[in-house]
Amino acid sequence: MGTIEKLRHPEKAGKPENPSPRKPAWIRVKAPTSAAYGETRRLMREHGLNTVCEEAACPNIGECWSKRHATMMILGDICTRACAFCNVATGKPGPVDSAEPENVGLSVAKLGLRHVVVTSVDRDDLADGGAGHFVATIRALREHAPDTSVEVLTPDFRDKPGALEAVIAAAPDVFNHNLETVPRLYPKIRPGARYVHSIRLLDDAKRLSPGIFTKSGIMVGLGEEKPEILQVMDDLRCAGVDFLTIGQYLQPTTRHAAIERFVTPDEFDELKNIGLAKGFLVVAATPLTRSSYHADADFAELKEKRRQSLAG
Repeated sequence: MGTIEKLRHPEKAGKPENPSPRKPAWIRVKAPTSAAYGETRRLMREHGLNTVCEEAACPNIGECWSKRHATMMILGDICTRACAFCNVATGKPGPVDSAEPENVGLSVAKLGLRHVVVTSVDRDDLADGGAGHFVATIRALREHAPDTSVEVLTPDFRDKPGALEAVIAAAPDVFNHNLETVPRLYPKIRPGARYVHSIRLLDDAKRLSPGIFTKSGIMVGLGEEKPEILQVMDDLRCAGVDFLTIGQYLQPTTRHAAIERFVTPDEFDELKNIGLAKGFLVVAATPLTRSSYHADADFAELKEKRRQSLAG
C-alpha cells in the first residue's frame, strides 16, 4: 500500500483487498479529451479550488467538465470521517480558507453556470461543522453569479447547534443531503453517520423552509435488498424529500467496500418508476447517476414538476 493510499484511508492499511469485478458495458465511459475539459480544469487550479469530481473519482468528469459543469468541494480536501465507499482523503484537516467562498463565486461566474452544486468534506473539527462556510459561499455566489441557481450538498453537521438553520436561512435553491445506503449497511459503509439523524436533517430542512427543494441519494450494488430500498424511499417521502438520485456504487480502490453486484439498467428504470409512483417530483436512476450529474437539467425539471403539481 503506497503512501498516498495510506493518507487517503489510513484505517484501511493492512486490511485485505476487495478485487473489483469487471465493469459491464453500460458502466464504461470515455476518457476526457475536449478543450472545454482542459479549460475547466485550468480554472479550478487558477483559483485553488477542489472539486468532488476529482476527489471522489467521479466517472462522469469527462462529460461534465466538457460542458463546463463542476461540483465545488469547499472546506478543504481532507475529511474527518472514513466512509468505506469514498475516495476523499481522511485525516486531520488544515485551517479553513477564508478566500474560498469568493473564489467559488468568481469561478462559477467565469464558467457561466446556470446551476451549481456546492458540497464539502465532513468537518467534525469545526464548531459549526462548516455551516458558516456554506453560508459565505452561497452569499458569494449570489453576488458574483446572481442568475445561477445554487444547490448545496451538505454533511450531517453531527447535530452542531444552529448549523442547519444557518444554511437554510441563506436560502439555497436546493438542499441536498445523501443517505448513501440502506440503514442495515450504515455500520459497514457509513460508520461515522446515523441513518435516523440524516432523515431528521432532511425533515428539519423542509420544516424550516417548506418551499425549498430537498434532495437525497443512495448507491446500489453494496448488498442492499430491494425491500430495503423501497423503505428508504418511504422514509424520504415521509420527510418531504422532492428529488431522489440512485446510482451504481463503483469501488474507488480495492481497499474500499466491495461491489456486490452491478445493477442492470432495467432495474434502475424500475426503481425510477416506483419512486415516481411514491410521490417524488423527480427521480434520477441510472448506473452513472450521481448527486450532481445533470443537476442543472434536473433542477429545471424539478421546478416544472412543482409548477404542474401546484397548478393541478
